[in-house]
Amino acid sequence: MKPIEAINDFVVKFANVNGSGSASANELFARAFLRMGVPVSPRNIFPSNIQGLPTWYEVRVTERGWLGRRGGVDLMVAMNPQTWNQDLAEIEPGGYL
Repeated sequence: MKPIEAINDFVVKFANVNGSGSASANELFARAFLRMGVPVSPRNIFPSNIQGLPTWYEVRVTERGWLGRRGGVDLMVAMNPQTWNQDLAEIEPGGYL
């Protein structure tokens, strides 16, 4: 399988447990790209605010400035065992875990 080759046009998704402190780290990740001058479109995806339930944070990095989401994930940071299989299924062929 050929790895994805993209420059300033990819989707990174973090799968976490709500209440783990990941929100701050997620925001810092998106801000790092913004400070480098690369537009990002971050989205927090959480079905509930209850501590311990799954939460996701998706960042679309695109130099074209697209604001909407797109299908698939190029780089998945899967930190939640409860959603592991679901998270792996979202990775594009040639993507990274």
